[in-house]
Amino acid sequence: MVTFDAKIPSKVKNSPAVRGNIVITSALPYANGEIHLGHITSTYLPADILARYLRSTNHKVLYLCGSDDYGTPILVKAEKENKSPEDYVKFWNERDQKDFKKLGISFDIFYKTSSPENIKLSQEFFRILGKRGFIFKKTVSQPYCEHDKKFLPDRYVKGTCPHCNATEQYSDGCEKCGRALEPGEIKNEHCAICGRKPVKKESEHYFLRLSAFSKELRSWLLANENLQEDVKNYVLKWIDEGLKEWDITRDIPWGVPVPGDDKKVFYGWFDNAIGYAATAIKYFGDEGRAKKFWNSAKIYHYIGKDIVYHHYLFMTAIRLITKQFKEPDYIPTRGHLLLQNQKFSKSRGWYISLEDFLNEFPADYLRYYLSSITTYSQQDINFDWKEFQSKINNELVANVGNFVNRTLTFTNSHFDGKIPEPENEKKLGAKSLDRKKEILNRLEMIPALVGEGIESNHHDRSLKKILEFSSACNNYFQSEEPWNNKNNKTCLYVCANACRTLAILLEPFLPFSSEKILGMLNAKKDPWSAAGEFKIKPGHKIRKAEILFNKVEDDAINKRLQKLGGVKELLDIEDFKKLDIRIGKVLSAENVPKSEKLLKLQIDIGNETRQCVAGMAKFYNPQDLVGKDVVVVANLKPVKFMGLESQCMLLAAEKGDKITVLKPDKDVGQGALIR
Repeated sequence: MVTFDAKIPSKVKNSPAVRGNIVITSALPYANGEIHLGHITSTYLPADILARYLRSTNHKVLYLCGSDDYGTPILVKAEKENKSPEDYVKFWNERDQKDFKKLGISFDIFYKTSSPENIKLSQEFFRILGKRGFIFKKTVSQPYCEHDKKFLPDRYVKGTCPHCNATEQYSDGCEKCGRALEPGEIKNEHCAICGRKPVKKESEHYFLRLSAFSKELRSWLLANENLQEDVKNYVLKWIDEGLKEWDITRDIPWGVPVPGDDKKVFYGWFDNAIGYAATAIKYFGDEGRAKKFWNSAKIYHYIGKDIVYHHYLFMTAIRLITKQFKEPDYIPTRGHLLLQNQKFSKSRGWYISLEDFLNEFPADYLRYYLSSITTYSQQDINFDWKEFQSKINNELVANVGNFVNRTLTFTNSHFDGKIPEPENEKKLGAKSLDRKKEILNRLEMIPALVGEGIESNHHDRSLKKILEFSSACNNYFQSEEPWNNKNNKTCLYVCANACRTLAILLEPFLPFSSEKILGMLNAKKDPWSAAGEFKIKPGHKIRKAEILFNKVEDDAINKRLQKLGGVKELLDIEDFKKLDIRIGKVLSAENVPKSEKLLKLQIDIGNETRQCVAGMAKFYNPQDLVGKDVVVVANLKPVKFMGLESQCMLLAAEKGDKITVLKPDKDVGQGALIR
């Protein structure tokens, strides 16, 4: 007999009645714009997968989040839209909750940092920090915009990062290298509102003595074996370089008021780090109950790599110093999501909003694709529309969906929707018996293997195990040939229970599809520990089979690619200078045999004649191009089309179904360079 060579991990094989308290958080989204897929990938989806799994294994889970309402970014956006900050954040808080619900993110509570609980707790922590000698005042020179008549903290100022030289970065932190920046560090600063260079004015602020806590932070980092080593190492490097004192107040009207100072509010990263605990207080309705649960729990904070500094240093220091709510046990950190190998950019239209995606595709398609491509590391990953289509069609539709559909459809058509009584094993042939034992072996092993991957945050590996299991079930069904009525009762009995197992295993990843499978099976949702059991008995009546997953068609993907508008990544001037773009004259043109699209052109580019194969046959008759001045790129590597070498590229303008070649408006002669 062929056996499934896998060991059941002891830590997930059996689940006691209650396995412990768990607090899971996702980074708080700024209440200043729609959620896009980059946010989902690193924080919300992996946290939700863990929360769903741990609930099914009898943990007491509190999965919390909320909108980050205070700070300069909110005020800037509200001012630009001529709204009060209160109305502005209320809109985005409600919008975020709706979007998250559509995706199946199962928060136990989604709250806000502008809550009375967070205002009270932030002020309480400030007082504790002050009593313990970690708060001091200091007069600093700050940028002030004489045009807009205001101090310019944080995101009111843009400039060049002093560490990596990235341009157009906000003054409180660099999105490229992840470093938090002190006031005055940013180079080439300018007002984010009007673009003018600010002047300097003095203002007194409150600082946290972060450097005085370096030793304790180092000890915590070294002692915590749950933290990713690569992340831990560069946080330790920051400590070795010397931590700077942290300015925790701002000269703006929107924020948590500083106790005893009616002119200052807290910096957003001070109160939002406390907001996790404040949201727990709201959930339990009592600070004492919240602390009791929190301090007895395993704490997971899911973040993206751009906010490592704030969570590993700022947030942890506050908790270690105040000793009110325990520090995190895990800070799972993942990289950025690229789109077609380019960085997401709203300003360039190069992004996918969550709402936009869910208006066209099922939520589980997004959950599946992102989970399957996202590794547990800081490495950036790439959303590719063609790969998305391939994974949905070849893995969900052709594998999982195919197995569930054929099992339930065959049961309905041959046994009136009732699970048949399996044949006596003595009557099964040797091969059928071996195949049955192989599937039973897999059924027993698979819950623990998938659970181990989820608990260790390698969700992509768990999905791979589920796919392997589903593929094995498909092979079993195919090998048993139930349509020949031989051994079909045993086959369908086993496969129906395997469908139930799949539904349980898929629930953390694909909750809507899992519910649909259980609905068709007419079965209830069981805990993870029962996933490998045969709960569907002979005689059980299933419901009508429905298509579980639909194929993603080419038209839908092409529409998405076109919607990106051909927007390209911004290039440095030196990149542009590498291109040899020049004026040429078409000497001859002819159709390429057996091609409806291609023309073969001979083009004089000044010092030589080049052959160009261009897809212009549907837009120009060959004779109409002869004698025309055109624009070509002359230093691209030659490529072959229909066996013909193309030695340059003809440039053309395209909009919709219209294409026209580019040409100069004056005669400048062949070979003239375009600069």
